Amino acid sequence: MQSVLEQAMALGVEILSFGIRDIILPGDVKEIMNQVLIAEKKAQANTITRREETASTRSLLNTAKLMEENAMLWKLKELEYVEKIADKISTISVNGNGALVEQLRQIFMPQK
Repeated sequence: MQSVLEQAMALGVEILSFGIRDIILPGDVKEIMNQVLIAEKKAQANTITRREETASTRSLLNTAKLMEENAMLWKLKELEYVEKIADKISTISVNGNGALVEQLRQIFMPQK
């Protein structure tokens, strides 16, 4: 602004305001800036993904430690998986040879 004011005063022109409204970049510069922006966004996304993966792994480790210390928690986790599997099954055919309830008890009840 100061440089423009001095030159304008020499011409007898008074400058009341000064600003830049629109910059049109050459195609190459615009393309390079877009590539830089895309690279920065990809790096940010990768950082977030890695952070989430680390948190997930840490959570799995904590769960595994708890399950190792508590047999009942282990059985509850097994039941969760059985429930997830059962949700995907439309029919079940069982052949227990008369000992079906005992077999299920052995699978789902903790051994003492």
